[in-house]
Amino acid sequence: MVTIRRARSGDAPALGRVHVACWRSTYAGVLPDDYLSSLSAARETLGYERGMTERRGGHAAFVAVADNLEIPGGGVVGFITGGLSRRPSIAEGEVETLYLLDDFHERGIGRRLMRAMASHLASLGAQSAFAWVLEHNPSRWFYERLGARLVAREEMLFAREKTTQLAYAWDPIHTLLTATATTKLPR
Repeated sequence: MVTIRRARSGDAPALGRVHVACWRSTYAGVLPDDYLSSLSAARETLGYERGMTERRGGHAAFVAVADNLEIPGGGVVGFITGGLSRRPSIAEGEVETLYLLDDFHERGIGRRLMRAMASHLASLGAQSAFAWVLEHNPSRWFYERLGARLVAREEMLFAREKTTQLAYAWDPIHTLLTATATTKLPR
């Protein structure tokens, strides 16, 4: 069984570990190998600790915790972070990160994490939400299945590579809340 709960400061090392694992699996062959191998769970942990401590702009993190599994970091298998938008011209709320270990895909966990964040953003008064996704991210279809519309694209230099990021938005945010409403999920 996987439960979703608000992240605690002690979860930061697990967030760093999941972040690195997800980037290495998702972006293998997309981003340079030397960049992916240089990712550091310890460095990512510091960023997540800072975000959870400062909570600027209504920042929040939610974790997916698998019960009865011998997973380092208290069973954290995925997480989501977000808050009020850093780009209000796109939407009022922003999903900053969504990471889920490969073995836990297709179980409804990502949908449940998105539901937690959408509820949080709505509680902050956000009437709309968006997420940036690298164009070559093979999981970008997930946002489309949740009713997001492609609203912007930007060229950027990332890991010494020119790439494109896409902004997927839910406007109104109720679209995301409806798409992630509780349904019978696989165990």
